[in-house]
Amino acid sequence: MNYEPVIGLEVHVQLKTKSKLFCSCSTEFGAEGNKHTCPVCLGWPGSLPVVNEKALKLAIKAGLALNCKVAERLKFDRKHYFYPDLPKAYQISQYDMPVNGRGWLDIETKTTDDRLQTTAKKIGITRAHLEEDAGKLLHENIADGSLVDYNRGGIPLLEIVSEPDLRSPQEAYDYLTALKAILQYVEVSDCDMEKGSLRCDANVSVRPVGQEKFGTKVEIKNLNSFKMAQKAIQYEMERQTEALEGGETIVQETRLWNDAQGTTSSMRSKEEAHDYRYFPEPDLVPFTLSRAAVSEIRKTLPELPLEKAKRFIKEFAIPEYDAYVLVQEKKLAEYFENCVKEGGNPKLIAKRILNEFLAALSESKKTIEDCGVQPKDMVELSKLEENNTISSTTVKIVMAKMVLTLNSPAVIIKEEGLAQVSDTGLIERAAEKAIAANPAAVAEFKAGKQKALGALVGAVMKETGGKANPQLANEILRKKLSS
Repeated sequence: MNYEPVIGLEVHVQLKTKSKLFCSCSTEFGAEGNKHTCPVCLGWPGSLPVVNEKALKLAIKAGLALNCKVAERLKFDRKHYFYPDLPKAYQISQYDMPVNGRGWLDIETKTTDDRLQTTAKKIGITRAHLEEDAGKLLHENIADGSLVDYNRGGIPLLEIVSEPDLRSPQEAYDYLTALKAILQYVEVSDCDMEKGSLRCDANVSVRPVGQEKFGTKVEIKNLNSFKMAQKAIQYEMERQTEALEGGETIVQETRLWNDAQGTTSSMRSKEEAHDYRYFPEPDLVPFTLSRAAVSEIRKTLPELPLEKAKRFIKEFAIPEYDAYVLVQEKKLAEYFENCVKEGGNPKLIAKRILNEFLAALSESKKTIEDCGVQPKDMVELSKLEENNTISSTTVKIVMAKMVLTLNSPAVIIKEEGLAQVSDTGLIERAAEKAIAANPAAVAEFKAGKQKALGALVGAVMKETGGKANPQLANEILRKKLSS
């Protein structure tokens, strides 16, 4: 029997505020343990929470970007359960009157050959509600028990809950990527997963293909990256399918992902809403949101990633795949547009950014923001390639040097002696050596296989240290092979 997965995601996003959700304590990351605490976020008797207006506005902005119905009236609720990192023994969250109701997110998802489909898939958003974060347990180097750091306690979170509309680990990955991009574009969060600004839990079940009823879902926690989420969902799909085929019953539970082992393990039975014993937060009365205020927030929405990608395709005639990858990071999309404004060829600039530039950044452990390579230098490099001063092979070398030294392409090419060789005599000698060393490729070319010429051009490039003008090498090889 064939099974299909049904996947829903719960994403917790830290909102970009200077103070916590219900008090004035700082949201600074990495501070000394328990430095940013007060009677309110520690839940001392008699302390009263006050809603952070900036956090509320950011939540509304995110909701609008996700096509959510923003509530006219909302309230906060107490969610009761004992966690040692929640000193109040309850979390202030939202239950039946969240700030953002139903919405959706369009994604461009990849097929198995890693190419983007041309049509978007709409993924439903159930809700996006406000809640406070819990503290952090510290187990390291503690012989007996654990320490608790309450600095995170009270940090404003927006929990974005998707509908169970995802049908593969790849779709889940593409959804998370698209969601992160939107949140960064509207500047509600930095989405830094290393700092815990974006965290993800996955609800996964499987069912026979064609069956409408959902299977028993399992929640997977401890997903600290999108690739990790993708791998965990894949494993859980396979585990549940194998269990069902073996006649077992899937138990509704919460499981933890172990990245080192590549497996999930049972943590606890899954709680339902009634297990949390929600009731209205008595210290925060329900209130009405001004429609005028919501309209003003809507006016601040920028061009969103999917809209920008479609504009790039139409305005710059770049491939769909390149456009969708460029817009996944706001800074990357801005860098590309700045290069085009400097006079760069859009197709070539996009190609070089997505290949050599990103590879050089990764190698040097730099980001687009701090690398220091100016758009004018990127354009200069692309024009040197276009006019055959350097080969496409040399571009990679120059790009890496640009990221490391911040020197201009012209300076690097001169200092390293990387200018493309168009000396006919030198290339002819290299071509003769390539022909002599590759009799099989020569035979294939003479038999009508044009692709075999590529191997011979590659041999010429190797002989000249990647400096030969490939067009000239191609012409010389053809002339020699036909004579």
